Amino acid sequence: MNENNDAKNGQPTDPSTDQLPDRLSTDPKSPYYNEAVLARDVGIRFKGVEKTNVEEYCVSEGWVRVTAGNAKDRYGNPLTLKVHGPVEPYYRDKAPS
Repeated sequence: MNENNDAKNGQPTDPSTDQLPDRLSTDPKSPYYNEAVLARDVGIRFKGVEKTNVEEYCVSEGWVRVTAGNAKDRYGNPLTLKVHGPVEPYYRDKAPS
């Protein structure tokens, strides 16, 4: 097993590489949460438009999960909607910090 891969989901954990994981979440309870990658300021372009309210994305399946306004579920988490279309994640800072 490669020491730079996360044992849970096989995604790279080394933030110095410029390749983003196929799936990433901002929720710390998610198995796709990666603090090292999120520390580099990830941007999401969805259908050619930059989105700032993305909670989770998956490039291979072509969807993003966006927050639905200020609505909360019964546990206090933001309500999200899964929207399908082309997803382009990128690093806003261009170089590791």
